[in-house]
Amino acid sequence: MTFREIRYDVEDGVCTVTLNRPDLLNAVTTTMLGELGEAWDRADADDAVRAVIVTGAGRAFCAGADLGAGGTTFDYRRASAGGDSSDRSPRAWGPQPPGGPAARSAAPRRPAARTADAAARRRSASAEDHRDGGGIVTLRIFDMKKPVIAAINGPAVGFGITLTLPMDVRLASTAARIGFVFARRGVVPEACSTWFLPRLVGISQAAEWVYTGRVFSAEEALAGGLVSRIVAPDALLPAARRLALEIAELLSAISRASWRAAGSSASGATTRLTSRPARASSALKTRPV
Repeated sequence: MTFREIRYDVEDGVCTVTLNRPDLLNAVTTTMLGELGEAWDRADADDAVRAVIVTGAGRAFCAGADLGAGGTTFDYRRASAGGDSSDRSPRAWGPQPPGGPAARSAAPRRPAARTADAAARRRSASAEDHRDGGGIVTLRIFDMKKPVIAAINGPAVGFGITLTLPMDVRLASTAARIGFVFARRGVVPEACSTWFLPRLVGISQAAEWVYTGRVFSAEEALAGGLVSRIVAPDALLPAARRLALEIAELLSAISRASWRAAGSSASGATTRLTSRPARASSALKTRPV
């Protein structure tokens, strides 16, 4: 697979995955999500890779979802009725029907046929049809056999920060700005963040950041336990690489598996449920945190 929106490099046992849409602050599309999934699979299958670093190209780590579709970005009704099927459409962020988005729009349909098709899809929709693409990506990170280090080089908001929550270590540049901005956008926290975040920083700190939706500094992230270290921008990747090389040299696969198992007692069912945000909040009868 040739990557279009990420870079994938391996050197001295360390794989570096770089989100690579710098002109758009590395905003996420379904193309990038698919490429990230392929990158995790490739790194896990490569015995030469002992650790993984994830960072962003340019001045940002990741600005979250690409909102280039404007007011229709989160319009599932429009997408379900045969509307926008580009890679920015949220419909494309989850599992696709046979043939992909193109199959839905291959032939023109009459309005009555479109209405009937949409109604049939609603009746046949399962929980899997409503999986959020970000949750699928973060669960794959959680299942990685190799340690993953986030090198947060700049702004990381929305999916840009929830992407890092299942990673093993988070380092931040002093230039990083972080925000769980979902409340300010009127959307549900995604990518299993309502499970991962409280486990990392505690329920009270998680609630403050998510309920306010404010953007905060790397220093506050360090004080709150979200990142383990902050360094100057020019020192971030060297610091991440030194840590990755130390891990690659010393950590055995068995030690890695034992450590991950110790922290995953409820991860399976719970994180898969919370990757279906709307259904999860109803099924659990709790507010997302």
